[in-house]
Amino acid sequence: MTAIDFRENYDRFIFEANELEVVWNLQLDDGFAICESFQYEDVQVMPFWSLEADAKNACKDDWKDYKANPIRIDDFIDAWLHGMEEDNMAVGVNWNDELEGVEIEPVILIDGLLDEE
Repeated sequence: MTAIDFRENYDRFIFEANELEVVWNLQLDDGFAICESFQYEDVQVMPFWSLEADAKNACKDDWKDYKANPIRIDDFIDAWLHGMEEDNMAVGVNWNDELEGVEIEPVILIDGLLDEE
């Protein structure tokens, strides 16, 4: 994937998250899907998707036992993103089938989501 594709996926996330008022992550009984960042040293990334189908597509390989979990957009902004910022985590945005895509700081994503409203 190219940087242009990553940007398109990010823009689609912002639009669809605001339009549908829900985002999706992957949940297992004892937690949520996270992985090490490719862009930031010693940072964990939690991926989110704007569509349930895209989240379900990521439920394979190491994440095959996870389920797509809906999160209301207001909870996502107010609780999830602020908490991730405090925990020094990054957000994975609309990753593709190869689990590649934008890794962004939570506060930057908050700004993007609120600017689009």
